[in-house]
Amino acid sequence: MKVNVISRSTDEYTKERSQDLQRVFRNFDPNIRTQEKAVEYVRACNAAKLEKIFARPFVGAMDGHIDSISCMAKNPNHLTKIFSGSMDGDIRLWDIASRRTVCQFPGHQGAVQGLAVSTDGRVLVSCGTDSTVRLWGVPVSTLLEEDVSSDKSAPLETYVWKNAFRAVDHQWNFDRFATGGAGVDIWKHNRSAPEQSFEWGTDTVVSIKFNPGQPDILATSASDRSIAIYDLRMGKPAAKFIMRTRTNSISWNPMEPINFTAANEDSNCYSFDSRKLNEAKCVHKDHVSAVMDIDYSPTGREFVTGSYDRTVRIFQYNGGHSREIYHTKRMQRVFCVKFSCDASYVISGSDDTNLRLWKAKASEQLGVLLPREQKKHEYNEAVKNRYKHLPEVKRIVRHRHLPKPVYKAAATLREMTESRRKKHEKRKAHSAPGSIIEEPLRKRKIIKVE
Repeated sequence: MKVNVISRSTDEYTKERSQDLQRVFRNFDPNIRTQEKAVEYVRACNAAKLEKIFARPFVGAMDGHIDSISCMAKNPNHLTKIFSGSMDGDIRLWDIASRRTVCQFPGHQGAVQGLAVSTDGRVLVSCGTDSTVRLWGVPVSTLLEEDVSSDKSAPLETYVWKNAFRAVDHQWNFDRFATGGAGVDIWKHNRSAPEQSFEWGTDTVVSIKFNPGQPDILATSASDRSIAIYDLRMGKPAAKFIMRTRTNSISWNPMEPINFTAANEDSNCYSFDSRKLNEAKCVHKDHVSAVMDIDYSPTGREFVTGSYDRTVRIFQYNGGHSREIYHTKRMQRVFCVKFSCDASYVISGSDDTNLRLWKAKASEQLGVLLPREQKKHEYNEAVKNRYKHLPEVKRIVRHRHLPKPVYKAAATLREMTESRRKKHEKRKAHSAPGSIIEEPLRKRKIIKVE
């Protein structure tokens, strides 16, 4: 005779210490839990709503400059330090944790247009409209012990050149740096004249960036609407293409260094594969005015943009629309943006002389999390991701409050786009078959590849 009995060990449900949590046993058989999906859907809605309630992206402002902030540079060796340059020639080193000025570098007689830091974090390169390139020593003691009164009065080197500069970038792991102005010049730390110069019939070069994976390759954008790629090993330009509008800034994807994204004057960003420049891989829309600057996250999964429409947006690297928009009433036109080296924060510099610090994830809880809190956040993300395609969850997650001018400008842009589309459809309907060739936006914005 077989007898089934219910039995359990005392060790399974008895707490070993008074601080231990009471163990709860659940049967996950789907036949028993008929309402499981409904319960999870409600949890997904609640998680999306809680994310909106706790969305407090603005951390603080860093005040000190007396003119518009024109450029910024991250220190790759120090997580909490960032450099900023303004239109009055002032360069400052900031401590993000305390939001204070650590050190100042006076010397430029005009606007500072470009800043770059060497890979070891010891040398700061600055250039400006006074036709000078200056190399500054970054004091290690100041990086570790903040001293607001610290003033680095004299640069290590000052190189005077024939024309004003608009951009500078430092080569990875080497002592070279490149400047952009009337042409592209390659400098060494210990030489007072460029060791290489490139010109390809361009006007002023407005942006320049070295490739993080191939240090000898750099990309530039110029005021004649061109984007060019140069290879220092060849000693000559490698590729070039011309767009319909000017590109203000370029950023390489650090995890996929063959790809770069260009911030364009037509309020869009375009991602390109450097091996195939006749079309964009992705068009990132949402801004309503010129995109002034762009910077990739160290993870390579997203990038931040700053625009003339006074907003900061965060895009997925392959997403057509932004996942986040940041704005304040006092923030004016944004000229430069940077992701922090740990991908947790975004720093923006604007026309109102302030640097602003934002969280990369608006509702992220700052500080040390308990294991239970961490698990709860992970569970909320998981259920949101599982039900993100359902209308109610999608509506809550996507909703963003926009400033009135941006909202109206976006509506106007949509109306203009729709009008162009209708006009094109009518023209196509009243033309001979095959006489009008349709091109996608990814190709339409590129005029010529050389």
